[in-house]
Amino acid sequence: MYRTVAQRFISHLCLALVAMGGAASALAAEDMPLGAQQILFLGDSITYDGKYIAYAETELRLGNPARSWEIINCGLPSETVSGLSEDGHAGGKFPRPDLHERLDRVLERLRPDLVLACYGMNDGIYLPLNDERFERFQDGMRRLRQKVEGCGAKLIHLTPAVFDPVPIRARLLPADRVASGQMYEGYDEVLDRYADWLLGQRDQGWQVIDLRGPMKQALAEQRQQDSAFTFSGDGVHPNPAGHQVMAQALLCGLGVSADSLATGFRQYADSDSTRSRLFTLVHRRQRILTDAWLTATGHQRPMSPGLPLDQAEEKAKALTGQIQELMASP
Repeated sequence: MYRTVAQRFISHLCLALVAMGGAASALAAEDMPLGAQQILFLGDSITYDGKYIAYAETELRLGNPARSWEIINCGLPSETVSGLSEDGHAGGKFPRPDLHERLDRVLERLRPDLVLACYGMNDGIYLPLNDERFERFQDGMRRLRQKVEGCGAKLIHLTPAVFDPVPIRARLLPADRVASGQMYEGYDEVLDRYADWLLGQRDQGWQVIDLRGPMKQALAEQRQQDSAFTFSGDGVHPNPAGHQVMAQALLCGLGVSADSLATGFRQYADSDSTRSRLFTLVHRRQRILTDAWLTATGHQRPMSPGLPLDQAEEKAKALTGQIQELMASP
């Protein structure tokens, strides 16, 4: 059902993004970033999950079989760009990790040509809008830009996914009752402000792709038919359909043809299709390298370590061979 829902929205989504016009929704042709060789994704648990990245990589590979991008996902669960953490995070086991604690190491080891960063979901700490928290988010984004540009890479910001109160209504509290460590019922409105600020930085020359707007639009359209419909059962983490919508918005923002996306994404409904099998291999390869690079570059979040980098790269190489073999098959 999830994939079917996402597919019904594909054509409308891509056409709507293109219709928004030039620099407002997609990068201008002269700024097309896909000439980059080493592409790094940064973000929180949604990026760590990585399905939207794997869907995007699958489509890029199929559309450009002669290219050999190295796409590395270094998203870290729980992370913020603001350096903030709520009281008792993770049951008091550890505070939220701060991107800036590890950013220098990641950039130095990976030396990316292009960085795509998706933050915001955790940065408001699930509380009502607050000037200090908002300013910490803005400052964190500016520091991220300074570091990325300082190492000679380009940066593209991605707006955060939707926070959906519907499936978790019983856990949420109004603004006058919510406290640190709890969740505000209107938190998605806070994320609207964070995303609007990011989109407003386009006037300052920032490259920003809007994942949030298309996801909100898709959710609203599905709610007209089913009031309980959701892309995220826990209110935060998108299911496969949500990741597909995010991937479509990302690819449209990178300038990929809306027509090719509408045709391609329909094929994910068939788990035996070449596209679905390719996605599985791409996602598996990303997962191995994500955990290995997180361990190799270091971070402060307790989690199981990845493989040593040399072992991970050997496994990734074998999967790359399977990917290439599948793409070459009739």
